[in-house]
Amino acid sequence: MNPATPAPRENQGAPLERVDARLKVTGEARYAADIAVANLAYGVLVTSTVARGAVSELSLEAARATPGVLDIVSYDDVRELRKPTFGMGSYTSLGPLHERRIFHDGQIMALVVAETYQAAEEAAASVTARYAQEPASAELDSPGTEELDAAGKVAMLKKDPASGDFEQAYQAAPVRIDAEYRTPTQTHNPIELFSTTAVWSDGQLTVYEPTQSVYGFRSEIAKQLNLDLAQVRVVSPYVGGSFGSKGPLTPRTAIVALAARRLGRPVRCVVSRAQGFTTQPYRAPTRHHIRLGATRDGTISAFSHEAWELTSRLDNYAVAGTKTTTRLYGYGAVASKVRIVRADRQTPAFMRSPPELPYVFPLETALDELAYALGMDPLDLRLKNDSQREPIEGKPFSSRHLKECYEEGAAAFRWRERNPRPASMREGDWLIGFGCATAVYPTNVAAAAARVRLAADGTVRVQSASHEIGTGIRTVAGQMAAERLGVPLAAVSVEMGDTNLPPAPTSGGSNSTASVCSAVLKACDQVRARLFQAASAAKSGPLAGRDVSRMTLRDGTVLAGDGASQPLQQVLGASGAGAIEEYAEFVPSGAPVDAMQKLYRGQTTMVRSEERPAVSFAFGAEFVEVRIHARTREIRVPRLLGAFAAGRIMNTRTARSQLMGGMIFGMSSALLESTELDPRSARIVNADLQDYLVPVNADTGTVEVIMLSETDTSVNPAGVKGLGELGDVGTNAALANAVFHATGKRLRNLPIRLEDLLGGDSAA
Repeated sequence: MNPATPAPRENQGAPLERVDARLKVTGEARYAADIAVANLAYGVLVTSTVARGAVSELSLEAARATPGVLDIVSYDDVRELRKPTFGMGSYTSLGPLHERRIFHDGQIMALVVAETYQAAEEAAASVTARYAQEPASAELDSPGTEELDAAGKVAMLKKDPASGDFEQAYQAAPVRIDAEYRTPTQTHNPIELFSTTAVWSDGQLTVYEPTQSVYGFRSEIAKQLNLDLAQVRVVSPYVGGSFGSKGPLTPRTAIVALAARRLGRPVRCVVSRAQGFTTQPYRAPTRHHIRLGATRDGTISAFSHEAWELTSRLDNYAVAGTKTTTRLYGYGAVASKVRIVRADRQTPAFMRSPPELPYVFPLETALDELAYALGMDPLDLRLKNDSQREPIEGKPFSSRHLKECYEEGAAAFRWRERNPRPASMREGDWLIGFGCATAVYPTNVAAAAARVRLAADGTVRVQSASHEIGTGIRTVAGQMAAERLGVPLAAVSVEMGDTNLPPAPTSGGSNSTASVCSAVLKACDQVRARLFQAASAAKSGPLAGRDVSRMTLRDGTVLAGDGASQPLQQVLGASGAGAIEEYAEFVPSGAPVDAMQKLYRGQTTMVRSEERPAVSFAFGAEFVEVRIHARTREIRVPRLLGAFAAGRIMNTRTARSQLMGGMIFGMSSALLESTELDPRSARIVNADLQDYLVPVNADTGTVEVIMLSETDTSVNPAGVKGLGELGDVGTNAALANAVFHATGKRLRNLPIRLEDLLGGDSAA
C-alpha cells in the first residue's frame, strides 16, 4: 500500500481522502481574507520602531494627504473600545492605542484605511513618530528583567509538581547529571497571513478572520466593542496554518472593527509577514536546569526540573511543561520549579505542543547524557524506567504503550545495529549518528456540541463550529457520522467555522478530534435511536415490533437482529418524516457542570490529562539519523522515524500527515527556527522568511510513521487521544542526541547550527 495511506490496524479508521482536499488544491477553498465583500476598504497597521518608551509625537499629516486615504485610527480614537482582558480569549491585556506607552517592538500605533491596499501601504509608510525611548530588556539574561515564581501566578500552573525528598535522593545517587539547556524564541509563520475583515450591517458585526476559536473570538470582540453576543458573528471556514497563533484574539480585530464602523463600510486588514512577528504572540525562549540521579543499573532515583520562561511586562504567561516532564518516568523523588522573567517583549502564547516541545527537550537530552555516563543503551535506560504509574500522585496511566513504541520503532529503524561509541560511525566524509527520544502529549478533552441531520435519500449533514486548521477535522467528523449512520463518507457534508453553528472548543491542545467526534457520535446515536424506534413502532413493515437494541444501520438500510431489513427511505416515509435531525451536547467527565453554558459564552473548559483519576497521555518513540560533514560540519537529516500509540486513529491518512508534519516541525526546532533579537534594542532582526529559517523539501529526508493499535475507551466516548501535537515532541532531543553520537560533542542549546560543531571536542 502507498505509505501515505497506511493500512488500518485494529481500532483505526480507513485512510479516506480529505473531504476538502480538491477544494484546497484547486484554490476553491475560501480562507477568511479570500471571502468576497462588497465596497471593501483596506487597512494597514503602523507599528513602533522602539521596544520601550513612549510616543511623544505621531505625525499623520502626510498619511492623511495620500490620495485614496479614507481614515486613520490612532491614539485618542478608541475611547469606545474596552481594553482586552489577558487570558485564554485574548493573548494580552495591552490595548495598544489606549495609551502612548510602548511595551514591545512593533507595537500598533495606528491603522490607516484607504480605497486600495497600495494607497494604505504608502500612507502607513509616511507616518513618522518621535519617542521618549528607554533601555529595553530583550532576553532571559538581559539586565533589567524581573523574575518571579510561576506557580499560582499563571493559569497553567497551580503548584510545582514534587514528590519525595529530592535533595537527599540526588546526593545519595552514585551517578548524577547536572546540566543547563536552552530553547529560543520561535515565531509562527503560517502560510496564510493573519487578517481581519469587519463588516457592519444594521448594528450587526460580522468578522471574517482565521481563528482556532470562533466562539472565543465572538465573546472577546463583543466585550471590547461593548456589544451583545448576538450582535457578533465570526466566520472562519478554513485556516491556513495555526497551531496556536490564531487561538487567542489580538488587539487588531477590535481596531479594524472600529474603523469599519467609523467609515460605514467593510475594512480588511492583512498583516504583513514582518508585522506578524510583533503583533501576534510567539513561543517564548526557555532556560532549564536538569538534575538526574541514578543507581549503577540505570534506575533513576531523583529528578529535578527547574525552568525559566520569558513573558511581557504586563502579563504573567507560562506554558509550565513540568506537569508533563515530572510524570513521564518512574523517577523516585521529584522536584520542580518554574519561574517567569518579565522583559520588554509582547506577551507570548501557545505554539504547537506549547509545554512539551521546549520542556521535553532538556529531559530527553539529559537522559541521553545519563545513558552514556552509565555505559547503557539510551533506549534501554528509558525502558528501565518505564512505569505504569506517574510518580507525583501515584495515579495509574489510562493506557501506556511506550515500551511497544520503542520496540517496534527500534526494529524498523535498525537501532540495535548502531555502534554505541560516539564518533564511531562514518561513511566517507560523513559522520553518522543515531538518536532517540520519547514523544508524549496529554490527552485533553472539552465540552462540544454538534447537530446531525439524516435525510431519507441517505445524505447526512454535520454541523459544528469547530475549525479546519489543516488537521482534517472536517474529514474525521464526517467519518464518525458515516460510520455510525451506515453511509459512505461521500454522502456526508460537514459545516464548520461559524458562530451560527453549534459551539465547539478552541482547536488547541490536540482536543478537537476527541471532543467534536464525541459530540458527533452522541448526535448520531440519537438519530439512530429515533430511526430504530420509528421502524419498530410502525404498524406494518418488515421491522415492525422488532427489538430496537439489536438493530443497526448499514448501506442505507436498517437491519434487525434476525436479518430482517428495510430501506432507510421507507422507514422515514412510513413515519411521515423526510429527515431526522438531532442536536447533542458532549460534556466530558470532570468538566464543570456549567461547561456547556461557558462554551456558548466562548470559554473552553478543558479537562486535562493530569486532572483525571487515571492520567492520560499519548506516547511515541522517535528515532533520528544525522550525517555531519567531517570538515564543513554541514548537518543533514536523512531519516526520521516515529512509532506512536494514540488511542483510536480516526483516519490513518490524516493521522500520518499530522505525525509526519510534527516530526518535521520538531526537526525545524532543532536545527533552524530562532527569532533573533538585537540585545541593545530588543528589536527583531530576522522578521521575514529569508532569515527566519523553516524546513523545505531539500532539508527533509525519509519520514516514516508507525501507528500502533491502542484502545482506551476511558479517555472519551470516541476513544481518541489526539495527536496533532504529539509528533513534534522529542524530535529536537532525538536529533541533538544523534549529533552527539555522530561527533562526541554535546550541544544543549537550540537551534544547533554548523558553527556550534566547529572546534571543541567533536570528531575530526
